[in-house]
Amino acid sequence: MPAHEIIVVDNNSTDNTRELVQKFIDEHPESHVILTRQTAAQGLIPTRNFGLDMATGDILARIDADCMIKPNWVEAATLFFDSHPDVAGATGPVCYYDMPLPPVGQFFDSLVREKQYSADGMPLLFGSNMAMRKSAWEAIRPVVCADVEDVFHEDIDCSLHLFEQGLKTQYCTEMVTGASARRMGTAHDSFRAYMQRFQTTFNAHPGHSRGGYPERTLLRLYPLLNTMYHVYGAWCSIFRVDTPELLWKSYRKRAHLD
Repeated sequence: MPAHEIIVVDNNSTDNTRELVQKFIDEHPESHVILTRQTAAQGLIPTRNFGLDMATGDILARIDADCMIKPNWVEAATLFFDSHPDVAGATGPVCYYDMPLPPVGQFFDSLVREKQYSADGMPLLFGSNMAMRKSAWEAIRPVVCADVEDVFHEDIDCSLHLFEQGLKTQYCTEMVTGASARRMGTAHDSFRAYMQRFQTTFNAHPGHSRGGYPERTLLRLYPLLNTMYHVYGAWCSIFRVDTPELLWKSYRKRAHLD
């Protein structure tokens, strides 16, 4: 199932992103890709808001720049929202294509995010893999935090604002996204600062009960994850392995066996 539209928001990029996207549009005019530009402010949140405000669909989906959705993602999300009319937002599993044994990583990702990555008894939306109804976005748009100091997890901020509006989120196992584990490859101080964003975001939204503290688990596992990321990256570089392509090959193989 094709997407109703795919909005690419250029936020003052200095590489050849615009040229690549325009080339794709010229070669695939039927793909409904829209290339636009947001220059008023630099940063993820104003750029995210610009794109979501521009979207015309009933369901608004958002992924990160390092993500690839599974080929049936749009269909899976559409069917999920159609069959769950009381749900305002959904998130799903993330498979880290630049870590060894991606399906194993997806299994543990699902365990953590279904059990610990939650608040008020509901899953938090995850920026690499999230969708919400347009009506839900319109309800929280006036109150989502601008985070000018860039210290929040903006996807958690969105989730908490949904909960404050009495709206419901749910985990959809069929919405699978491939993402980079590049954060695992950063220096320890940088990784710790990124993990601190969890508590900083919740501190700005008092009154919510946390389902768990995934940042603590990740910090304990950091030495192992950092080593795995760099060793696997070196191995892939030596043998010229295209890790995203390898991920989807494994999915296609499993789908064929099923």
